[in-house]
Amino acid sequence: MSQLWQKLTSLNFLRNDSSGSSGNGNGSAEQFPLAPETIAWLGGLTGRACRRLTLYSTALMHRSVLHDLPQDAEHPESNQRLEFLGDAVLDLLVSEHLFKQFPSSDEGHLSNNRSKIVNRKSLAAFALHLGLGPHLFIGDSADRERIRTSESALADGFEALIGAIYLDQGIAGAERFIMSHVIGRIDLQRVVEEEHNYKSRLIEYAQSRHLPPPQYCVVGEEGAEHEKTFTVEASCRGIVLGRGRAPRKKDAEQFAAKEAMALLETSDPFDRQDAM
Repeated sequence: MSQLWQKLTSLNFLRNDSSGSSGNGNGSAEQFPLAPETIAWLGGLTGRACRRLTLYSTALMHRSVLHDLPQDAEHPESNQRLEFLGDAVLDLLVSEHLFKQFPSSDEGHLSNNRSKIVNRKSLAAFALHLGLGPHLFIGDSADRERIRTSESALADGFEALIGAIYLDQGIAGAERFIMSHVIGRIDLQRVVEEEHNYKSRLIEYAQSRHLPPPQYCVVGEEGAEHEKTFTVEASCRGIVLGRGRAPRKKDAEQFAAKEAMALLETSDPFDRQDAM
């Protein structure tokens, strides 16, 4: 979380920048004006008129453009700084949404779910759905190598766009965009279940190996009747794969399946059994 905090500490400083660029003074995006169709596309995405157009020009500026310009020419700023800012804004707003949506989830579960939503593959998919690629400024040599449609360029551009929206329209504008084009694009409950339904993952593993279904057996009960703790073992073909403890049997089974999956990711006890 320390990296996220370091990013967030820069937000107020950057919001106070009222110039038409993202603030480092190393060249201007004005030499790369946005096409009318790009301006219309941006307005459709944000639902608002985009006021600081040079911010969006910078957000769409892939670093390959700088490599193709003559050394004595004025160099615009690439979208890398806005990508840094957008990454922090995205993390903050997705974290807040998960925090409110899943009040019983602990820090580890919230962090895992956030990383599943905002990983580079997911961000590139969101960008692809928006049609971001055709609006990027790409250097000619990089464009010939199809950088425009690469996962890296799309994910970076998507985060940079969020940074530009934040600076232009504030946190409310960034939240509108993220709720519409990130949270609104995923089945959040399915994301959570896929991440934490270890029993389903263990069943899938058994099926893929043509093994019998996993079995769960309560091997211990502790505490008074109204506050019991159950210990459950997960096994398959007579081999104990994992053990879990929890106040509810279903939760203990999930913990046992989680331990089993951790074991199966590093070893294969069934191969040893077959060799005997």
